[in-house]
Amino acid sequence: MLKQHRRAVTWLLSLACVAGALVALLDIDTPLRPLLISLFLLVVPGAAVVGLLRDRDPLAALSVGAAASLVINVLLAQAMLMFDAWSPRAGVATVAVLGGFLYVLRVLYRGKNLQTGQGARAR
Repeated sequence: MLKQHRRAVTWLLSLACVAGALVALLDIDTPLRPLLISLFLLVVPGAAVVGLLRDRDPLAALSVGAAASLVINVLLAQAMLMFDAWSPRAGVATVAVLGGFLYVLRVLYRGKNLQTGQGARAR
């Protein structure tokens, strides 16, 4: 039962993040705009980092993910201000690309573990 709730919350959060990215990139005016975009900017980098730390203590991984999310967003905002290139669309796109890159790293890392794990079991 808990697994089903967890999966439902994961899907709901994922859909909300995708909606936030689309609202920002397509400049859609909706009352939910601040909530959806903030959710996207806070969840995507943190979830990507937590995915890389999956074998760690869950509380520690969540703490590191939340901190990484804030650090990534602050550094991105400071870089855009420093170079006088402030653009909310570019910020959302950059966070999306960074999250995608971290997801690819996670998939490659899991593939490497699966290959070594299968080799160890065969012996």
